[in-house]
Amino acid sequence: MDNIENILRDLQRFAWPDYVAFVAMFLLCIGIGIYFGFMKKSISEDDYMLGGRKMLVVPIAFSLVASFISGITLLGLPTEVYSYGIQYLYVSFGVIGMGIVMGVFYLPVFHDLNITSTYEYLEVRFDRRLRLFGSIMFAIMNVAYLPIVIYVPALAFNQVTGIGVHTITPIVCIICVFYTSMGGLKAVVWTDVVQAVSMLGALALVAIKGSMDIGGASVVVERAWNSNRLEPPDLSIDPTVRHTFWCLFLGGIVYWTQTNAVSQNMIQRYLSLPTLADARKALVIFCVGVLILMALCGYNGLLIYATYQNCDPLTTKLAKARDQLLPLFVMDTLGELPGMTGLFIAGVFSAALSSLSTCLNSMSAVVLEDFVKPYVKKPLSSRATNWVMRMVVVGIGALCVALVYVVEHMGTVLQLTMSLESITNGPLFGIFTIGIFMPWISGNSAILGGCVGVVVMSWVSLNAQWAIASGAIRYQTKPLNVDQCSYSFNAAALVSSAANATHLHGPSAEDIFPLYRISYMWYTTLGASVTIIVALFSTLFFSTNVPNKVDPVLLTPCIRRFFKPDSHEPKIEVPLQHKLRSDEVAL
Repeated sequence: MDNIENILRDLQRFAWPDYVAFVAMFLLCIGIGIYFGFMKKSISEDDYMLGGRKMLVVPIAFSLVASFISGITLLGLPTEVYSYGIQYLYVSFGVIGMGIVMGVFYLPVFHDLNITSTYEYLEVRFDRRLRLFGSIMFAIMNVAYLPIVIYVPALAFNQVTGIGVHTITPIVCIICVFYTSMGGLKAVVWTDVVQAVSMLGALALVAIKGSMDIGGASVVVERAWNSNRLEPPDLSIDPTVRHTFWCLFLGGIVYWTQTNAVSQNMIQRYLSLPTLADARKALVIFCVGVLILMALCGYNGLLIYATYQNCDPLTTKLAKARDQLLPLFVMDTLGELPGMTGLFIAGVFSAALSSLSTCLNSMSAVVLEDFVKPYVKKPLSSRATNWVMRMVVVGIGALCVALVYVVEHMGTVLQLTMSLESITNGPLFGIFTIGIFMPWISGNSAILGGCVGVVVMSWVSLNAQWAIASGAIRYQTKPLNVDQCSYSFNAAALVSSAANATHLHGPSAEDIFPLYRISYMWYTTLGASVTIIVALFSTLFFSTNVPNKVDPVLLTPCIRRFFKPDSHEPKIEVPLQHKLRSDEVAL
């Protein structure tokens, strides 16, 4: 009977056709960067950041999908379904709800203002402090998130080729920095189109070939049903349950709306379209694309279980990390077909590249608009502006490569990054919601609410992550067994580790403060709620705005009629660069 090392050595069949497929994707991205960077005579700031606000709906929609579905999602979602069943997939209702909420309430406000950074809105609606607060939160979140985005697919590449993580990550980052800094948003969007198609093709290929190998989709469904992985939504109202319909639907709406509607990474795409109607079309296509990709990822998770139902590779350590489960399955399923493994890994790296290039392009916009322009005495020349934007992309890219070393040596860094994301996302969403829906709340109340929200979410999420890391909070997986493995593994070590876990002395779940045990899907909602509640109460101590003096264009359309400008009072002037677009006055 073969041991694990021999099995892995046999599976690592990354031959020259695979390298050709893998390298071809990178060469295509470089070619797009060269075209938009060198074939055009000059790139203005508006072209670099927003594609001249003349982008097409379908490429933007594909770019949104590619940017949102990172390598972490592509590799993590199948493992989630494999381990816990399809309960998480009910978040699709939250995605649909987000599309409605964003299209009706948030998108019209941002699209009517001729802005580059979403945090400019906070200065116009409140004051410069809020703009700086938003930009700093955004920068912290991105710097923590980017190394993970590039590390996870590098881990997958290491699984199928044996090539070291630190060999591939600098190469990938250099390519991404090159086409992002040279071609700006147009290059990012068109490479995203290539990468979205690559992702979709990779997932579909795995699903079709894997299903054929075990006898068809009916076998996958039958085995998933027998193991309770196919289940109706959990309607429990207990907020400490990891996934219920309510946290996935309501918490999902808030989380996805924050990520899609007020985060610079995503809203920059919508602002590059010429009209609000185009932006709403892109939003609909984005929602459909995300649902298709999530369904494919979920199906692949069930397919992996159907294939390994009697020999769990996570238990036997054939897959050393959870994120290596799908690459292992790909090697097992597609390894015999020349070039197919390379195509899949290209798809995984496509997800990483699209997320990385989006963040780099957005960071250059935020740094220029929020950290440079407000503090220079005279307007920057076109050359100076281009230099700043490109230097930001290069600098953040270099920092990303360096931080991969930190990611590798800190086992809990992924959990820490998720904590940082929840710390910043909720309060930011709360502040934007205050600005759009509550015209009487002033900057003092909003900044206090945001600061308290960050403190509370830091306290809750970091304590929750500590409880998970210490083993006090554990989540029960669906049935997994190793009864019929065709290879040998260290069963004694597994029995020993299970016994140690059982007798581990430490706090139990009941000993953990209930707030630390709430589902992570409620984190953004909690952060936003704390921010809004504190801001509302602080109006008792701070002065409030006269609602009719707030320019209606800064409010969501459905409440504008309730706060019409007072004809006897001068309306607050929105700076010239934020004036209404003449072609979109009719909402």
